[in-house]
Amino acid sequence: MFDRYQAGEQAVLVHIDFSDEHEREDLRELEMLVESAGVEVKGVVRGSRKAPHPKYFVGGGKAEEIAQAVKLYEANIIIFNHALSPAQERNLEKLCECRVLPRTGLILDIFAQRARTHEGKLQVELAQLRHLSTRLVRGWTHLERQKGGIGMRGPGETQLETDRRLIRGRIDHILKRLDKVAKQREQGRRSRKRAEVPTVSLVGYTNAGKSTLFNRVTEAGVYAADQLFATLDPTLRKIDVADVGPTILADTVGFIRHLPHDLVAAFKATLQETQEADLLLHVYDGADDRFADNVDQVNIVLDEIDAGEVPVLMICNKIDLLEGAVPRIDRDENGMPWRVWVSAQQGLGIDLLFQALQERLGRTMVEYTLRIPPAQGKLRGMLYQRHVVQNEHYTEQGESELLIRMPKNDWRALVKRDCPQAEDYIISE
Repeated sequence: MFDRYQAGEQAVLVHIDFSDEHEREDLRELEMLVESAGVEVKGVVRGSRKAPHPKYFVGGGKAEEIAQAVKLYEANIIIFNHALSPAQERNLEKLCECRVLPRTGLILDIFAQRARTHEGKLQVELAQLRHLSTRLVRGWTHLERQKGGIGMRGPGETQLETDRRLIRGRIDHILKRLDKVAKQREQGRRSRKRAEVPTVSLVGYTNAGKSTLFNRVTEAGVYAADQLFATLDPTLRKIDVADVGPTILADTVGFIRHLPHDLVAAFKATLQETQEADLLLHVYDGADDRFADNVDQVNIVLDEIDAGEVPVLMICNKIDLLEGAVPRIDRDENGMPWRVWVSAQQGLGIDLLFQALQERLGRTMVEYTLRIPPAQGKLRGMLYQRHVVQNEHYTEQGESELLIRMPKNDWRALVKRDCPQAEDYIISE
């Protein structure tokens, strides 16, 4: 039912420059999206307008130019770098005698190609069905003359309602299955919170190098490629951060400007890993001359998914492509890391990234001085076994005074399970 096109088709791209900054799209980004979808670009039609035309999105003359380009290049699909209404799609298809795909449809198709897990496929299908539900009438335009009323109900109206009912039923079915997935994810998050295991989520513009960085840090072997939306399905791995302990690192789908709302809604369960993270690693391509705009677009999406308040550590990636750039940590006025310069491809600055993670997540550490009586040698042995003793000396009474530093959750577990009276031996914090 959804307009999927096969790799290897020939396309004419349409890009319109609008005077309104919020309506503008990037032609280079469209070309990268088309390349990611496996479509051959035969020609590009450009133009400029103050506002979209209600009938063709472009003006009548430009629509004729697009139709001529389709015939000239023998293209079989027109891809717009913009969102089109169902009526605009129908009008253009009728004029050009060729399929028309808006930017949203192109992104949905790339997601459909990349989905690997059961959850990912369900999320993509949900987004496709929501997109398709507004365009159902297109398949039955030859029956539009048949109106309602006694003796006038025709197969077109009946079929259209049947299709709508089937799509609504399928959407409800998918939502129920995704709800189960969301509950499972929520259960996992609750378990990690109970154990006080911090979660760090990678976010950033698509093709910023998140998966390459994820692989470098975790050795997970996640698929990474120099193309848009190489990663679709979220992956979680455990890493060890000094002074913090086990930490969950999540690799998520890349963002893009004007991310279709159907996709944001469909990937709600996945994006919740971002919403409830303890720290976001906002990865951006430092060698991209549009990096500042890309960072702004990611922040817009983070606000949309209610993750705008989560603490952020910026990661400037691909410094091997920047002349004179070296791995380093940039700090704020309080001395805390706010940006790390790395090259995930070359493995540069990864040690600095772990150092920054240690400092940003290290606020969950506790430091106590304990005075342990000789009878509690077992507690002293457990602390040494955990490698948390910083210093030790003995009092005149033969008591051990230990300076310890350890993750707060490990201390709580020690008190709860192994030695409930350990808190009684604290003499200073």
